[in-house]
Amino acid sequence: MRHTTITQTLPIWRSIMFVPAVSERFVESAFKVPADVLQIDLEDSVGPAQKDEARARVAAIADRFAEAKRDVSVRVNRPWRLLLRDLEATVRKSVTAITLPKVANAAFVRSVAEVLTDLERERDLPIGHTRIITMVEDADGMANINEIAAAHSRVVGQIVGAEDLAVSMHMAVEDDSLYVPNVLNVVAARRGGIIPIGFIGSVADFKDQALFRARIRRARKLGFESAFCVHPSQVPIINEEFAPSTAEVEQGKELVERFELEEQAGRSAFTHKGRMVDLPVVDQARRVLARHAAIHARGGKP
Repeated sequence: MRHTTITQTLPIWRSIMFVPAVSERFVESAFKVPADVLQIDLEDSVGPAQKDEARARVAAIADRFAEAKRDVSVRVNRPWRLLLRDLEATVRKSVTAITLPKVANAAFVRSVAEVLTDLERERDLPIGHTRIITMVEDADGMANINEIAAAHSRVVGQIVGAEDLAVSMHMAVEDDSLYVPNVLNVVAARRGGIIPIGFIGSVADFKDQALFRARIRRARKLGFESAFCVHPSQVPIINEEFAPSTAEVEQGKELVERFELEEQAGRSAFTHKGRMVDLPVVDQARRVLARHAAIHARGGKP
C-alpha cells in the first residue's frame, strides 16, 4: 500500500489546554473553551493506577474534540514501557500531535518518530501526520536544547517545563531562575524553525489573572507564540495576547502601504511617524499582518 508524506507547515497555535483523560467533567467543559488545541493528558494529571483507563479513553475523546473542529494533542508518558502503550493508543486521524515530556536528547525524539512512522503506516495515515511537541525538563535537555528543537521534521514546537526543570536544577520556580532557560528555548525554536511555546513562570499559577496576562504579554515580547494552560480562565488571555492587536494591524497596514509607495519612488528607507523605517521594520509588520490573517482564517479571534 502506498503512503503519502505530509509536507510540514507550522500551525497557528496560541493556547494549548490540558484536559485530564480520566475526568469526564473536564472533557465536557473543554468544549466550552476556545483553546486552539485541546491537549489530552496521560501524564502528570493521571495517577499510576489510572494509566490504563486513561489510555483506553483517548480515542473517543480525541474523535469528539476533532469533530468539534479542534486540533488535538496528547501528552504521553516518558518511560518507554508506558510510552509505547500510549503511542499505540494515540496515533489516529483525530490526533494532530503528541507532546513528549522529559526529552533529554535528539536521539530520543528520532526514536519516537520512528515508532510514529510505523504506526502511521499500519493505520493508513500519511507519514508525518502526527507532529511532536518537545518538552525540555531537565539539565540534560537544556544542554541539548538546540539539537532537540531540530531533531526531526515532525517537531512542531518546544517548551521548557518549569516545575520538572526546577527539580532537576535544584532551583526555585520563579522569574530569575526561569528567564535564561526560556530565552534559550526561543533561540532553539527559532533556529529549528518551530513554535516557541511557554512563558516565564509556572503554568499552575492561574488565580491572579492580571499577573498571568502580564506574563503572557512579556512572553510575546520575548518571542513566544503559544502557551500551555491548565485552567479555562487562562485561554482568553493567551489567545488575545498572542494575537496582534487592532492597533498593531492598522499600524502594520499603514507602514507596508507607505513602504510600497516609497519603494516605487526609489527609496528603501524613510521616516515614518518619527521613526526610521527600512526593510527589517517592514518585514516585522508583514509578519504581524500574516499572523493576523492566519488566526482569522482558522476562525480565531484576536
